[in-house]
Amino acid sequence: MVTETETKYEATEGAELPRLDRLPGVRGISGPDSEQLEAEYYDTADLRLLRSGITLRRRKGGHDAGWHLKLPAGADSREEIRRPLGRAGRVPAELANLVRARTRGAELTPVATITTSRQTTTLLDGNGEPLAEVADDRVQGIPAAGAASPVRWREVEVELTGADRDFLTAADKLLRDAGLRRSDRSAKLERVLADRMPRPPEAPDGPETPGALAAHPVAADVVTRYLREQADTLIGLDPMVRRSEPDAVHKMRVATRRLRSAMRAFDMVIPEPDSAPVAGELKWLGTVLGDERDAEVQADRLREHLRATDAEVLLGPVQARIQAYIAKSAGTSHAAVTAALNSERYAALLDGLDALIAGQKTGPDADRRAAAVLPRAVRRSYRRTRRRMRAALRKPPGHARDTALHEARKAAKRARYAGEAAVPVSGRPAVRFARQMKKIHSLLGQRQDTVVGRQVTRRLGVAAHLAGESAFTYGLFYGRDAAAAECLDARARESWRRASRAGAKLLQAM
Repeated sequence: MVTETETKYEATEGAELPRLDRLPGVRGISGPDSEQLEAEYYDTADLRLLRSGITLRRRKGGHDAGWHLKLPAGADSREEIRRPLGRAGRVPAELANLVRARTRGAELTPVATITTSRQTTTLLDGNGEPLAEVADDRVQGIPAAGAASPVRWREVEVELTGADRDFLTAADKLLRDAGLRRSDRSAKLERVLADRMPRPPEAPDGPETPGALAAHPVAADVVTRYLREQADTLIGLDPMVRRSEPDAVHKMRVATRRLRSAMRAFDMVIPEPDSAPVAGELKWLGTVLGDERDAEVQADRLREHLRATDAEVLLGPVQARIQAYIAKSAGTSHAAVTAALNSERYAALLDGLDALIAGQKTGPDADRRAAAVLPRAVRRSYRRTRRRMRAALRKPPGHARDTALHEARKAAKRARYAGEAAVPVSGRPAVRFARQMKKIHSLLGQRQDTVVGRQVTRRLGVAAHLAGESAFTYGLFYGRDAAAAECLDARARESWRRASRAGAKLLQAM
């Protein structure tokens, strides 16, 4: 995978580029080098990929001929996944799987062919290392369907290859001063299929910012926007989870929890009978993701136990048994996640989530002002957290306290996510309240990791004993986690004392 960070500019045919050696840090120039590129672009009939900022193409010519899948990766950046040319007309299965959350069973077929005559200039630093590439393109695009005339234009791309984003800022000024105009399209395909695409949004300095809330929004508008943001996050993480990218499973699991928490907290906006089917499926997905996340966390904890233990105390084949456990656990849990993401159940969940978000909100408070409705829902979530924390902290050490604190942790998470959803109408107090709740559930999350850790080391110890090995080391690991849990109990009690006082004051200010 390659991260591509670039900006695009529209240029007239006769426009001349400015002297590029005037850019900061440029001490040399290589080129221009000429390339002739021809790319066939694939999408669904209704352009689901392009509408999501994704492009999939099979390109011939140039130094990187092959299949290219480009996924959004933040402002001016995209992740590019490349595969060999293979056969025309047959999308590589791996790339097709990475966009399943977008296509949901719809066929990927050719939608346009784009040919590019490119002149590439490489900008070098004082050591001869590349800072950026400037591509001057003469482009022709032809839609795959219909009798549309070819679309022709010229554009200039500045792509970072070693410099930072400050370099793009300097290049932007230089090119604008030379008469070039920043393109409002991130992909060439958008121009070729412009008649099938929504009108590009106005710039933020226009009369209105698209998607902005009204001055006094109703609750349905705020909740809908929050749900859409979390759904977009979930779907955007899908290809990263499939590729086992670091922390992707955790982030996707958090998105499922935020969605479920919002549905539960704002049931006066979206009634529970409307949200229950989707919330139930989100719980299923979150459980599958949770198994892989737990495997990741416990693998790290076991490795840390090994690092913290003197070699003479590692009695028996402890490292080998732990490595085997980690490999099996990771493989099993990731296979389950992959199967879930490839299932019809998952596709149906995404369709149901889209329908719920787009549908009419029928709760009694849906059309009331959000500034009144959302803070009330946050206060209700907080009261649930307070009840569970007080009950948990009264429990004696043992299984009952472990279970009660786990439930309190889940309540604190729901309160945090409800606070985050209320930020557009409650501002700074909601932000600070969410932070207070995050402190609590993060601390309780560390404690829960010790609970699961004791379960894992006990199973490992039992397996070692039954195999005729010493179980001493696993008992040592178990004892460490038990001691850590006691320390975390004391910290949680003190942290809750502070957070509850602060939280109550912040709720009054919302």
